[in-house]
Amino acid sequence: MITIHNIKKSFNEIEILKGVSFVFNRGKTNLIIGQSGSGKTVLIKCMLGLFNADEGNVLYDERDFTKMNSSQKKHIRKEVGMLFQGGALFDSMTVEENIMFPLTMFTSQTMEEKIDRVNTCLKRVNLENSNTKTSSELSGGMQKRVALARAIAMNPKYLFCDEPNSGLDPRTSIIIDNLIKEVTEEYNMTTIINTHDMNSVMEIGDNILFIKNGLKEWEGNNKDILSTDNPAILDFVYSSNLFKKIRANQ
Repeated sequence: MITIHNIKKSFNEIEILKGVSFVFNRGKTNLIIGQSGSGKTVLIKCMLGLFNADEGNVLYDERDFTKMNSSQKKHIRKEVGMLFQGGALFDSMTVEENIMFPLTMFTSQTMEEKIDRVNTCLKRVNLENSNTKTSSELSGGMQKRVALARAIAMNPKYLFCDEPNSGLDPRTSIIIDNLIKEVTEEYNMTTIINTHDMNSVMEIGDNILFIKNGLKEWEGNNKDILSTDNPAILDFVYSSNLFKKIRANQ
């Protein structure tokens, strides 16, 4: 579980986050949604320590990340997996080498142990026997699955996903969504997903934080979101003609 309390962040006297509090639950897919410029990415970076919050606290299972020294923060980061928006695979490395990278950087495992872990992760994302392929040989969806395999290689307690469906077709997006939800539940991780994809919100939104103008405007789940009368969330969710039709037929 990750708890944030009264997170504030400004740049050049411009307030981006104005006091956001929320609980990201373990074993659940926790989604952060909102329009571009609402503060979603800044919030994620504050949670990861890439930005220092001006005020507030970030607690990783009651451990206050904002009060830790660099050595203590490094220990927390070893418990974090990250799925980047573009996958961020190393072009010069094979699939096996990409997944093995964090194991080489942060563990003293033998080569046999690392390869065993790589194969376990590849099996988990349904890419067995893809070890020797390079990223150029993979489709966009396969690249995201390799990136997810790398993100879980260290068996993290916390998984951050930045726009995991960016650039994918709807069918492949569903596959990635389902994989993220499955590994979240299987490993009982605290998963935080920054997304604009309303299909993801409706399909895997166990716990949703909606940010507007740097403030928490609404929170709930994918069932609550269909019945809320909050005008800001309704305007955001039903901005497309497709979802307007869905709402009209409810």
